[in-house]
Amino acid sequence: MLVEADQLTKRYGTFTALDGCSLGVRPGEVFGLLGPNGAGKTTFLRLLLGFIHPTSGTARVAGHDCVRDSLAVRAATAYLPGEARLFRRMSGHTVLDFFAGLRRECRREESTKIARRLDLDCSRQVARMSTGMRQKLALAVVLATEATLVILDEPTANLDPTARAVVLDLVREARAAGRTVMFSSHVLSEVEATCDRVAILRAGRVVHEQSIAQLRRHHRITARLEGALGEVPAALREHVTVSRDRDGNVILETADSLRPLLGWLATLPLGEVRVDPVGLDGVYDRFHRHG
Repeated sequence: MLVEADQLTKRYGTFTALDGCSLGVRPGEVFGLLGPNGAGKTTFLRLLLGFIHPTSGTARVAGHDCVRDSLAVRAATAYLPGEARLFRRMSGHTVLDFFAGLRRECRREESTKIARRLDLDCSRQVARMSTGMRQKLALAVVLATEATLVILDEPTANLDPTARAVVLDLVREARAAGRTVMFSSHVLSEVEATCDRVAILRAGRVVHEQSIAQLRRHHRITARLEGALGEVPAALREHVTVSRDRDGNVILETADSLRPLLGWLATLPLGEVRVDPVGLDGVYDRFHRHG
């Protein structure tokens, strides 16, 4: 694992911001952190970088302890904070020059290309930029840095749909180049479209981890029957849950192949049938909106 957290906990007096968080991120994958404000996402990322120290538990990045070797961790990491603050009197070009000179892994030519892809006018002074423009400028710095691990805290916040799509393309390109990306987001569709795995946080705890490849096999079938349902075949019982909605329709959920389930459905007295992917939104609902 490139990132390893073991029972990572952070308390502020009686308030627990992160509670026994254990998870791992593999080299070369895109890993998403999901959860509402206050769930512990930013706390977790700041603990990894050594900006704050855990109350208990440990974390390692690229083999470096996040407390004892925090400088080595940050040397291996490019980080976009949730509220990036840039020098307001500088122009965009000067900001790119500054960070390229500050860190040799930050490629100046690449940052210019990224700024252009994001349609950012770098001749403008930072103080005269909108919030979205400043976000683009920070992204151009971070995503141009050849770091082993890229950590992005709400990278598409304040961006228009076109810029959001470009950022997601850049994340995929970072993965294709062999880098590992961790990012937090409130936009479930972005996470589902980009990540290999996700973790859902609630009240400082990891309540669920999910492979996106496995998620895409998860479907919900809503069927209106014109007769009796009958027994679910024994071969399907381990992989299918059966319930009914308030209208009496049969709801079948499966995280396995649809083929055997559809074969059985074809033998039933169907009036109507609808097959929907459950998606990340449905998984998230279980832990937050309906939790």
